[in-house]
Amino acid sequence: MNKKLFVDSDVILDLLAKRLSFYEDAAKIFTWAYKKKIELYTTAVALANVFYILRKANGNGKSKEQIKDLRLLVKILPIDENIVDMALSSKFDDFEDGLQYYAAKEQNLFGIITRNLKDYKVKDIVIQTSKEFVRINAESLKERGNG
Repeated sequence: MNKKLFVDSDVILDLLAKRLSFYEDAAKIFTWAYKKKIELYTTAVALANVFYILRKANGNGKSKEQIKDLRLLVKILPIDENIVDMALSSKFDDFEDGLQYYAAKEQNLFGIITRNLKDYKVKDIVIQTSKEFVRINAESLKERGNG
């Protein structure tokens, strides 16, 4: 079965904005999703944040197109009042990280791919950077198909 992973807004921005030092690993993860080797998830909150940042550089039209293309690879997790309440009463300093964590946990995802490891004090699921995930999983995912 494919690993189901949450990708946070930084990882999405690494891909869409082609951020140096981070783009290659993010691109590999999204390529594996394209090839159906893993399943990627995020939240509408993360996409709103990504759009807000992208539109400053690319304008509304191009940014919407990038999000539309991304949606072919990424499923959206729901955030309901239960998840909001868990995030509010959690040890997370960053409310958004709490929302993401509990949304991923509620859907039994394998883990979260982020650049903010320090923000995830609660670790009942795997929390990794793109670089870590690629390093640990490259060989096993490569064996299941071409790259």
